[in-house]
Amino acid sequence: MSKKEMPQGTAFQSEVGAGHPSSPLRRKLVTAIAGIPLISASGLVLAANPPTAKINTTKLAVTDTEVTVGILHSATGTMAISETGAIQAEKLAIDQINATGGVLGRKIKVIQEDGASDWPTFAEKAKKLLEENHVAAIFGCWTSASRKAVLPVLERDNGLLYYPTFYEGLEQSKNVVYTGQEATQQVFAGLDWVAKEKKAKTFYLIGSDYIWPRTTMKLARKYIETVLHGKVVGEEYAALGSTDFGSTINKIRLKKPDVIYAAVVGGSNVSWFKQLKAAGINGQNQTLLTLSVTEDEAKGIGGENLAGFYSAMKYFQSLDTPRNKEFVKQFKAKWGATAPIGDVTQAAYEGPWLWKAAVEMAGSFDTDKVVKAEESGKISYDAPEGMVYLEPNHHLKTRLRIGKWRNDGQADIVYTSDYIMPNPFPKGY
Repeated sequence: MSKKEMPQGTAFQSEVGAGHPSSPLRRKLVTAIAGIPLISASGLVLAANPPTAKINTTKLAVTDTEVTVGILHSATGTMAISETGAIQAEKLAIDQINATGGVLGRKIKVIQEDGASDWPTFAEKAKKLLEENHVAAIFGCWTSASRKAVLPVLERDNGLLYYPTFYEGLEQSKNVVYTGQEATQQVFAGLDWVAKEKKAKTFYLIGSDYIWPRTTMKLARKYIETVLHGKVVGEEYAALGSTDFGSTINKIRLKKPDVIYAAVVGGSNVSWFKQLKAAGINGQNQTLLTLSVTEDEAKGIGGENLAGFYSAMKYFQSLDTPRNKEFVKQFKAKWGATAPIGDVTQAAYEGPWLWKAAVEMAGSFDTDKVVKAEESGKISYDAPEGMVYLEPNHHLKTRLRIGKWRNDGQADIVYTSDYIMPNPFPKGY
């Protein structure tokens, strides 16, 4: 690990009391918390209960005691392997927020809908949540295809979405907070690492066939060719849910790339990695860097099929900090000792906390006022991954980590970057 992890503690409070009083980080955190009137010195939310007519002027589902939000993920279909953890994390965060007094004195009520790994269904369910249930926010989506399907509904109905997945960038909406990383934070930074540490010059690109992998590989190819001065020796896409990678693996064996650069998603990863191993391609004889395997997928793939390969993520369950250890303990106490915690799961956990901070800074549930708070540049959060900073472009300033998978389905973190400012529209792309 190239950078020492920052000390962690209880969310919203640990670093406020640490460090030199005049440090920029401390000043920023104190400013952020000072802007959230219901956070006490101990970090607990006070039981203030402002009049509903004052804090909800847009007919959202807010009463004197309750505020309703939506959770919208795939609980069924090929993406359920990836999105189950996000559902669990969002429910854990909401339970914890309710246990400390809720948001503006209101307990959070959840309406959960199943996108069923089908993009039109995501749009239909988002419309229901906003137009029939009048939810104050939605926590959900995983694939870019599902987010793209939901986005027109959000913008038409002026709803809020907290989107937890790493994605291709090239997008910014006032109705979305992106708690995962965009391409410059994950793709470019990960390619820089593999080019430097593995002396990689030739790359074979493979992904599932939809928006995120295709756009991500387009960005990656240009970065490889123009910045790293490397060569792409193959590029393949498999249908979402595909289980047949034999032809692609044969081409990879023929081309012998320095790096297999992968963006295969969901349940297809199980077949992809098992067939690689069966073909004699493993972490001991081939560098493979994936953008879409977290601990959630690793559980289905099996650590023995993944060992020695690498993932580029901002979070791994094995992160050795007191804050993360406490988060892992709380998550497993609620969802079971074997429940995996991956990058998107952790980013999903951040959503309700960031929404709470923005609502309380705004002093209102009204979308436009919450968006104004989100764009203030004054919201930060002591997340399990470490401090994150909500930037005015609706993305988080975070760090990238490279994890090397072990036989037990966990990853050793072999690299941590400096903080990377979000840049969803990189020049030249």
